[in-house]
Amino acid sequence: MNQMLLWIDYAGIVVFAITGCLVAARKHLDIISFILLAIVTGIGGGTLRDMILNRTVFWVSEPIYLTLCVVTGILMFFFAQRIHRYHQWIVWGDAIGIAVFSVAGTRIAYDAGASYIVCVFMGVMTSIVGGIIRDILAGEPSLIVRKEIYATACVLGSVTFLSLYDVVPEWSVLLGMAATFILRAAAIVWRMQLPGYRWIELHAAQRRSTDI
Repeated sequence: MNQMLLWIDYAGIVVFAITGCLVAARKHLDIISFILLAIVTGIGGGTLRDMILNRTVFWVSEPIYLTLCVVTGILMFFFAQRIHRYHQWIVWGDAIGIAVFSVAGTRIAYDAGASYIVCVFMGVMTSIVGGIIRDILAGEPSLIVRKEIYATACVLGSVTFLSLYDVVPEWSVLLGMAATFILRAAAIVWRMQLPGYRWIELHAAQRRSTDI
């Protein structure tokens, strides 16, 4: 089980790095920018998590994560045009990535003795901060200003993991990942979105018209 999760973790890092490179390709950036966006997207969230938790940053003790990002950035500089044709598969790979990282980040925070709300926050941070940094560097609209169901799926996975960890620890990781992936998959297939602020304004206007 642990070996399988490790390989899934590696694959998630690569998928996240690829999404960073696809942004670099759209911007017609150079190879250094490809590598930079691959790194910040792949390991940015986990880096901030470890710094906040006062842990040794994971890629410092295990440089294979950094190596995977660098190699992905270099390869994508030459093959991004071909990979871009399979963008839809990257979206699904990203869904798997956030499923893995939301639970992994939550578990790391839990093992560090953090409270439940901090654990959930760390799970979400691990999943989405790399993409936020990528978008800021590339001048793209950030994930935090979209109504797309993304971080919400990470929250669901983190909460599911924490709820089951003390009961069925051997299944809590897989069930937490499944919860994140299923909600994110539903959002992709049916284009589900969270209601925006205008929804509240419309309901407030309806209440005012009723009171008149």
